[in-house]
Amino acid sequence: MDSFTTGVPGPGLGFMSMLVVGFLAGWIAEKITASNHGVITNILVGIAGSFVGGKLAELVNEPVHGFFRTLVAAIIGAVLVLWLWRQVRQPPAPR
Repeated sequence: MDSFTTGVPGPGLGFMSMLVVGFLAGWIAEKITASNHGVITNILVGIAGSFVGGKLAELVNEPVHGFFRTLVAAIIGAVLVLWLWRQVRQPPAPR
């Protein structure tokens, strides 16, 4: 497996599948986290989530191949990406 496909939709899933998985994962993560983004942001968050989810699956030795497993890993990663983004962007609490 080459470095490009590691964490991004697995072997056999092409560029269009990556966009579909990215959009679905970003949209579902948007709903889970009660965010409000556009289509392009959902795709980007989903693709970033796919990378993060793939790396997390690698850490626990769980293979991520095929559309459904890739989508689940991407959703988990996208939720983490959105959570981390909120933590970085959130102003400090007043004392």
